[in-house]
Amino acid sequence: MKVLLLAGGLGTRISEETHLKPKPMVEIGGKPILWHIMKMYSHYGFNEFVVLLGYKGYVVKEFFANYFMHQSDITVDLAENEITIHDSKSEPWKITLLDTGMHSMTGGRVLRARKYIGDEPFMLTYGDGVSDVNIKALEEYHRSHSGCITMTSVQPDGRFGSLEMDGDRISRFMEKPKGDGGWINGGFFVCDPKVFDYLDGDSTIFEREPLERMAVDKELFAFKHTGFWKPMDTLRDKNQLEEMLINNTAKWKTW
Repeated sequence: MKVLLLAGGLGTRISEETHLKPKPMVEIGGKPILWHIMKMYSHYGFNEFVVLLGYKGYVVKEFFANYFMHQSDITVDLAENEITIHDSKSEPWKITLLDTGMHSMTGGRVLRARKYIGDEPFMLTYGDGVSDVNIKALEEYHRSHSGCITMTSVQPDGRFGSLEMDGDRISRFMEKPKGDGGWINGGFFVCDPKVFDYLDGDSTIFEREPLERMAVDKELFAFKHTGFWKPMDTLRDKNQLEEMLINNTAKWKTW
């Protein structure tokens, strides 16, 4: 099963990093967050990717075009103009890097990948968030129901501590509990090819009309994930992910 990775947005909320590179190429622990997401899928045996490019897509292309060499020991013979590659630590990935347009919306980018997917189910996620979601269990759940799409649903942490009050006395305090109890779109989809029928063109926003129509048509199912999930929306998020790697508490790092 192929994995589609949305990697074409501008990343305006983390512009400190994205004025030179697309958001999925912002590094945590010395590697782009896109690489971390691909490692998550690879851990579960999914090694074929279609990366949906837009803003500064050439940066992603250059990274993977040179990746094998960067992960290898090499000898450069300048006199003979030859490069000998020795041991390589590269991953067993097959990556299609697809230019989906500078201004295409998420649904439009997915639609442009149709000819690379064919009539097979596929995975889909955003190129800016990590999780310890069990990808294999997600796939198995998708195969167990009749809908054409499964969305991983999460309850994000609140940003502030929560108080329970008894008059003026605080009876209970919780530091940054789960949000308001509501479930939200956590990305990490499994889709049947029927999903393409809900997409109209480059201006289609996947999270709007397509998902709304699929819900009405009883095609949309939720895979509830209560473990670790964190998007990288701001510089603060990036720094928190960096700290997790430094402190060996990076729960998404299952490989």
